[in-house]
Amino acid sequence: MRRTMVEAIIASHTKDAVFPGSVCQVSVDFAFANDITAPPAIAEFKKMGAVRVFDPERCAIIPDHFTPNKDIASAGQSRAARIFAREQGLKYWEVGRVGVEHAFIPETGNALPGEIVIGADSHTCTYGALGALGTGMGQTDLAAVWALGETWLRVPETIKVVMNGKPSKWIGGKDLIIHLIGLIGVEGARYMSLEFHGEAISALSMDDRFTMANMAIEAGAKCGLFVPDEHTLAYANARKSRDFTPAYPDDGAKYFRTVEIDASQVEPTVALPHLPGNAKTARECSSIEIDQVFIGSCTNGRLSDIETAARVLEGRKVHERVRLMVIPATYEVYNEALDRGWVRIFTDAGASVCTPTCGPCMGGHLGILAEGERCVSTSNRNFVGRMGHKNSEIILASPLVAASSAIAGHVADPRDVPNL
Repeated sequence: MRRTMVEAIIASHTKDAVFPGSVCQVSVDFAFANDITAPPAIAEFKKMGAVRVFDPERCAIIPDHFTPNKDIASAGQSRAARIFAREQGLKYWEVGRVGVEHAFIPETGNALPGEIVIGADSHTCTYGALGALGTGMGQTDLAAVWALGETWLRVPETIKVVMNGKPSKWIGGKDLIIHLIGLIGVEGARYMSLEFHGEAISALSMDDRFTMANMAIEAGAKCGLFVPDEHTLAYANARKSRDFTPAYPDDGAKYFRTVEIDASQVEPTVALPHLPGNAKTARECSSIEIDQVFIGSCTNGRLSDIETAARVLEGRKVHERVRLMVIPATYEVYNEALDRGWVRIFTDAGASVCTPTCGPCMGGHLGILAEGERCVSTSNRNFVGRMGHKNSEIILASPLVAASSAIAGHVADPRDVPNL
């Protein structure tokens, strides 16, 4: 049988028959929760009578959503997670040594090509950039994985996404994925695997691939998979915490459908409220004034994202009407930004730079929106009330568009910023 990539990964982790729609019992390579989802998972773990996690080296809690603790309730959540982690001897990184989970886990080599990674967070699909089947589950399912080291999966059908052509220098992974979601819709890949191919995909950096895989869930996908190439393997081998075996799709595999995109024709693209699929070009939206810009999150808080924002802001000032928050996703990124002088560029421009955390992305802290306010954000969701008041608005954009907008005071196409 010729398999798609998701079928090949599942087949390497099960003894069951693998075909679209079949239900398979699979072994799990890594399983984690964060400071919000860990306490309910811990309660379920204990309720089911479990005593020890299946392997403390393959189980983790990554505190990132409401940390550093924003209030008494979040402090209690972190304390419960910390106590359990110490009791079990599982992986846990304290504030000051951690980062946003979906940037930190790949950095530390805890998600690798060919693996199955389960997280109690919907954006676990990020690890598809590495050629891993990463997918989010609820806290009860995560608790069972911690106890048993296995779970069940319904084998998804696969949409093959072929992006050919050479993107312009203004285009990154964020533009491409918003463009795709705009084409197929937020339910266009519901419980399917997105499998990325093509000349434009091969040319993408790992950071851009993480961005695209991260937002696969915004099209309803179970996962978003990039076929491992030399860039993937170099990244993984430099960071791996264990040995791994990549998986690859077979020639002639059967796909549910194929979507073809000429990436050379894609322009800087944003997603207007209140859906990630509400895609428009940045130029179409240049009349929309803004109050805030957020650059960071598990979608676009990596090194090249911060570098892009610094390049735009160097020697410029944030518009007097706009507040700008820059939050590097991990301390590896933060320290590099310090060493390269980017933090000073941000503060000289009038931005706030914060410790690695999810921050305002899901309405946590460090940048909540008031009624009537509008934010350009490099995060992944722009649902009603996502970053604060239900009558606020979020416009999703790349770091390049976001930084350009911070200067302009409105949604801005970077091609319209003088001398950029």
